[in-house]
Amino acid sequence: MPETTAEHAATGHPPSPPPEEAGRRRPAIPLARLRDFALVPAVIVIAIVGQIVNPIFLQSDNLINILQTMSEISLLVLAQTLVLIAGRMDLSLESTFGLAPGVAAWLTVASGTGAGLGLLPGAWGIPITLAVGVLVGVVNSLFIVRFGLNGFIVTLGMLIVLRGLLTGISGGQTFFNLPDSMTYFGSTMWLGVPASIWICLLLFAAGIVVMGFTRFGRALYAIGGNVDAAKAAGIRTDRVLWITLISASLLAAIGGLLLTGRLASVAAAQGDGAIFTVFAAAVIGGVSLNGGKGTVFGAFTGILLLYMIQNVLTLAGVPAQWIQALNGAIILTALAISRLTGGKSQD
Repeated sequence: MPETTAEHAATGHPPSPPPEEAGRRRPAIPLARLRDFALVPAVIVIAIVGQIVNPIFLQSDNLINILQTMSEISLLVLAQTLVLIAGRMDLSLESTFGLAPGVAAWLTVASGTGAGLGLLPGAWGIPITLAVGVLVGVVNSLFIVRFGLNGFIVTLGMLIVLRGLLTGISGGQTFFNLPDSMTYFGSTMWLGVPASIWICLLLFAAGIVVMGFTRFGRALYAIGGNVDAAKAAGIRTDRVLWITLISASLLAAIGGLLLTGRLASVAAAQGDGAIFTVFAAAVIGGVSLNGGKGTVFGAFTGILLLYMIQNVLTLAGVPAQWIQALNGAIILTALAISRLTGGKSQD
């Protein structure tokens, strides 16, 4: 294997070009950085359009509403972004989003209240939710990393299994009368802003730091770009993938907990269909489905743009069912733009 390939895998950045090519390739690095902010002008345009459509769009209450409603799904976007950069795909995140808080509610909600068993005190709600998220990530990692099975098929199977488990333990009903521990983060205000927004922003900030400034982040990009080269460079690819898949499921569980707290309930269909919005946000945010490309900041602007568009359409009186069609149109448009500007598609 050429030395330059190993260098690329070890650093997560392309190797230095020969002197005669440096002049021609020098603008590529600033261009790559500018792509992280590619959606910022679109966000500004949508904000202006929204204000024209309805003057309440830029009012603080509406902006907080946008950020809070997107905060739960945005953690799924963050989770999927990490997995996609690693060159993998996790379809089961939407089911973990519902099952993790669902199991916690099942075990902590008082017996006789809906489908709850009341086996554990309410204080166990958060630990159980996080534990279920970790367990799902461990199972996914076992099949994908340890046994080398196709990640798409494994996580598709897990999506179906987890969805069935939630329906089974809930009896198709909605868990309610949840303990305070499960509603705290979704309903509490910190410094006048919902706690879920702070949690979302802190986790995205952590993701930006990890992916942009740590050895782990460089390793993740290297694995997504060329796993064989990453192994040749001495990167412990299996360990990095285990950590990534488990972290992604944990983030999905946290997102489900935030939604549960805001709604004060866990529906049997919680998270159903969310994966489509997640992929749309990731793709329009510049995350490649081939792995090794994309940023956490880009993914954040992707989900922010989607929710701003949805809010504008809602304020304009557009029926909700058309919003799903719009998400599909946006992802197709993003793929076409990626083809025109990047030289190849994201498929």
